[in-house]
Amino acid sequence: MPHYIAIVEDAGPDTAIGIWFPDLPGCFSAGDSIDDALRNAEEALALYAESVHEEGRTLPPPRTLSELRNDPEAAEDIRNYMVALVALPAGVAHAAE
Repeated sequence: MPHYIAIVEDAGPDTAIGIWFPDLPGCFSAGDSIDDALRNAEEALALYAESVHEEGRTLPPPRTLSELRNDPEAAEDIRNYMVALVALPAGVAHAAE
């Protein structure tokens, strides 16, 4: 089961916690707590994978944290925010291949 690195942005108590995936442009989620945001991120990842599959495309392979650190577009986010691994559910992963 692939795991994608997610960027977790906590902008303060009056703002939802945002999550996005550097490897999956347009795939993002949010929640009132980090736990909620991470649960929602799993759902967002599954929906993104299903959409990609329906369009006849394949998901890009997840990059490692080291690879993302070497990517100028992702490096600053990794330095400034928390990161988390979010698993792509097995059934969705096979459909997206």
